[in-house]
Order: sequence, then structure tokens, then C-alpha cells
Amino acid sequence: MLKRFKRFFGGKDSDPEQKIVINVEKLENRVAVLNGGVLDELSIERSEDENIVGSIFKGRVKNIEPGLKAMFVDIGFEKNAFLHFWDAIPAAIDDEMETVQRRGKKKQQKRIQAKDIPSIYPVGSEVVIQVTKGPIGTKGPRVTTNLSLPGRYMVLMPLTDQFGISRKIEDPKERQRLRKITERLSVPEGMGVILRTVCEGARARYIVRDLQMLLNQWEEIVEIRESNKAPVCVFEEPALIERTVRDFLTDDVGEVLCDDEETVEQMKEMAGEISRRSKKRIKYFPTQEPIFDRLGIERQIANAFHRQVWLPCGGYIVIDETEAMISIDVNTGRNKGNKNNMDKMILETNLESADEVARQLRLRNIGGLVVVDFIDMKSRKDQQALYRRMRENLLNDKAKTHVLQISQLGLMEMTRQRLNESLSTSVYDSCPYCDGKGTIKSTVTMSVEIQRQAAAFLQRPRPDLHDLVIVVHPDVMERLRTADDQHLVELQRKFEGRLTFRSDPNFHREKVAFISAQTGKEIEP
Repeated sequence: MLKRFKRFFGGKDSDPEQKIVINVEKLENRVAVLNGGVLDELSIERSEDENIVGSIFKGRVKNIEPGLKAMFVDIGFEKNAFLHFWDAIPAAIDDEMETVQRRGKKKQQKRIQAKDIPSIYPVGSEVVIQVTKGPIGTKGPRVTTNLSLPGRYMVLMPLTDQFGISRKIEDPKERQRLRKITERLSVPEGMGVILRTVCEGARARYIVRDLQMLLNQWEEIVEIRESNKAPVCVFEEPALIERTVRDFLTDDVGEVLCDDEETVEQMKEMAGEISRRSKKRIKYFPTQEPIFDRLGIERQIANAFHRQVWLPCGGYIVIDETEAMISIDVNTGRNKGNKNNMDKMILETNLESADEVARQLRLRNIGGLVVVDFIDMKSRKDQQALYRRMRENLLNDKAKTHVLQISQLGLMEMTRQRLNESLSTSVYDSCPYCDGKGTIKSTVTMSVEIQRQAAAFLQRPRPDLHDLVIVVHPDVMERLRTADDQHLVELQRKFEGRLTFRSDPNFHREKVAFISAQTGKEIEP
């Protein structure tokens, strides 16, 4: 799949490494992650935006809703944060992590249950929370009391005494080495750590140094928390550039190219605290042409927002994003395949669709409930192959995902962690003409509605309604003047009235004004 994209966008088959390209401008910064020249992820941060996901606040409980099993916390924003009872319970390590038991660990205290939360955090009490999901639409941010501080090699959990290792590290010997390192880490009582995938092959001293940096960071948070009244932000999630150095600059990345020399120096300084080898991969890329245009990224971004996305085999997928869920339809398109082996052609289209769906979810940053309507396959073996392909593709997704087997209706359901608004929501506004519907009423529909309303006015026993001036859009006027002129003549004759039409190019296609010729005033339906 990638080879055709590489040829189209000028990539090289001999360069399988990831590449990070950073575009720095006055109003926004953009970070693109390329795999073999193909755009895989895109992050945008604007100077006027405020990203609070990952930030930690000391808030105050404003009210408790037992029916919702949730409480609302004032963290200093217009909308109170939403804290579900389950998010206020000390969380266990999820399935993506292997739990590591440390020697000499004390017995766990009594397990807190959801029913205990209102008494632990009564109305008016202070609570330290971390934002897990930013405000989306009319909803406020979602928060948790399970705090975590991500570093380069690990995640520090200052209020949870649990230890784990990422299951994405598959080598048994490497996992055993990391378990021994975890057991030797000097972690304060009551705290826990999770070793990230990037720890694979990393020297122990790097991991120890990362832990010390996170502990120092936590000490600063505690100091701010103790010296300020709620609501107050005690830790602000780093900006996009710093997050890029922390999260994306792994051994898989061949180079980082940036078009701003000052930003390059800042990134090198940050990377130098973590790894000198990483520092060498950050390079300044001077160019008179915009860097995203120069490297063929801008064209890929434009294609990424199309409703219809073509596949290398000739098939295509159609993506519809709604507030409730994401609907994706798979079609064979121009892929006729081998007429003697239709099953093979269908499987090929579905497998390429699975690759592209996983990429589009990351690229567009869309989440929630996702339903993919694959082309029906009779073979259970082919269905299992498609399911495995989708799961493999989702392993590279930093957002948490959960995918189910293909249903009897040929649908694959999955969920993807939704942290912020989707990329399309950030980049685009709803069309002011169609108000986001994507459709407007046809001229035929408008003609029918105008005739219906005109007949209703002419039938009223009011002299001022028997001589009407009707103002419409020019497109509607053309329909009335040509195809429907005879209908309008019959309408006037039937109700003994008079209709005069005027067009106004400033009118919306669906707007109509009925004006009394006698009074000169617009009439409300």
C-alpha cells in the first residue's frame, strides 16, 4: 500500500524510518509524522487555543448528581469539569500494561467503591484532578483523580502505588531486564510508575534520570497546590513542540526537520536532557518554499479531509463524522479484480481499507464510536484475517482503542479514545449557507412551498393579503418564471389575487419574503 503513495508523493522505498516535520508560524504550529513519505499523523496548535488535556488542577466540588453518578468540579473555566464516580476511584493498570509486583510492597488498603465517593468529596471540598478529555461542543472537560505525569521513558503515578511495563515490548529477555530495573527504582512510598514502549533497549541510567525529573516535577506541583486556593492550575501540559520531543522522538524516527532555527535550538536543548543521540537527529530545514509544500505534505493534508478516500487497489472508503459516531463505508470502486476469484478481490479491498481506516482515525484525530461497513465476506477465515489486520494497525495508535469482531451484518465496531475535538472541527467551521447539513432545498421544493404558502395567504379574508410581492433567490426565480409559471397563473385565477415576484441575489436559497403590496410590510407565515 505504501509504495504507491511513496511514488506519488516523492518518497523513497529505501527510507522506511519515520520522519517528523515541524512548521512554525505566528498563528499556529504544525507537526506532521511521516512513515515512508506518507502522512500518518498531524497535530495543529494555534496561539489562541488552550489545550488543557493532561493539565492538573486543584478544583472545588460544586454539586453532586447521584443519578449520573458524577460530580461537577469548578476548575476556573466557564463550564465545570465532569468527574464520574468511577474516575474518582484509584484505577488499576489497564490491559496494555503488565503489572510488576515489587518486593516488600505493603498490603493494599480497603478498596474504595463508587458509593463512597460523595462522602470522600462532599460539596465544597477541594479535589486535585487531571483533565483526560477537553471540552467538546457544549460539554465541559472530563477529569480524573488518577494523576499521571508522562516522561520520556515512563509515566509517574504520584497517587497510585502500582508498577507496570508496556505489553508492546514483546521480547521476553527485555521484559525481564526491565522488571529488574523497576524493582531497583527508588520510588517514594505510595507512588507508582509505568515503563513506556520507548524503554526497550534503553540504558538503566536513562530511566533513573527520567524518574528523577518527574519526581522534581511532582514536588513543584505539590508546592503550587499547597500555596494556592482552588480553583488553580497546578500543572500545565507542555505545548505541542515540547510534547513532540517527549512523545514522538523515538528510535524509529530517522530525523526531525523544522523550518524555524530558534525552535530547533529549543528542541535540541530539551532532547539533550534525555538523549544526546536524539539531539543529533533534530535539524534546521531552511527553504524559501513553505516546508509542508516542499515535502509534499500540504497536498496530503488537503486529501485527508475528503469525504471519499481512494485506496491503491482502486476501491475507496467514505467517512461521515457525526456527533454520536463515525460511520465508514467500504466500496470496491474501480477494483474489478479477478472475475474468477471475487473473494480474493473483496479481501484485498477490505484489508487495504483496514490500513486506511486506522490511518485516517489518527490523521483526523476522530474518536468515540466508530462503525465500519466492510464488504461482506462469507469466509470466516477472511473475516479473521481482516480483524487481525485492523488490530495490528491500531497498535501504533497512541489513543486507546477497542475493536470487536465482524458482526453478522458485516459491521466492525470499535471505540477510540477522544481527547479533543477532531482535526476537521479545529480547522473548519460549519458552512454558513447550509449550516453544516451539506445540503440545501432544491428549487422544486422551494417552488412547492412558495405556492402552498401563497395559497394560504390568498384564502384569508384580509384585503392586504390579496396583492403580494414575493422576494426569492434568483435560482428559485428562474424555476418560477419557466417551469411553474402556468401553475402561478392558475393560483391567482383560483383565489382572485395577484402575485408579483422579485429576485434578490443576497437572499439565501431557502429564504422567501412575502410582502403586502398594500402596506409594504413583510407578512409572517
